[in-house]
Amino acid sequence: MNPADPHYNADPKAHPGLHAIAMVEAVKGLLALSAASGLELLGPTPLQRWIELLIRRFHLDPEHGSMAWLAHSISPGSVHLAAGIVFAYAALHLFEAWGLWKAKAWASWLGCVGAALYLPFDIFAMVRHPGWLASAVLIINVIVVWVLARDILKRRR
Repeated sequence: MNPADPHYNADPKAHPGLHAIAMVEAVKGLLALSAASGLELLGPTPLQRWIELLIRRFHLDPEHGSMAWLAHSISPGSVHLAAGIVFAYAALHLFEAWGLWKAKAWASWLGCVGAALYLPFDIFAMVRHPGWLASAVLIINVIVVWVLARDILKRRR
């Protein structure tokens, strides 16, 4: 960052909300990266066995339903595709985490829009399954949107 930039702030404590959100995004990114790596390392065979075990354990129809469809859909190509999608998700969250840690405006926009997109689903979940968990998820997402929107508005002044 350039000290002549009006948005520059050398104080690392100046963005505690952004840093907290950045850490959460980094953890999400690292977990997704682990999941993508796990998919690639395991391959389709153990996944098919686990799905078949679930079908037997819960006495599901092995020929019909979503679990049967999933069991028949698992192939090396589908595992690579799933791992690629999860890897892209991980990269996005790690990139966002870096941007938020460095207090980049684009990262605040990315995080704010991303978190705001979840709000209708959070509200639906709260209406459909009221409880402390749905409430906590909604409140946390509202706080994230508020912190990031506040950062965006501060930059516009």
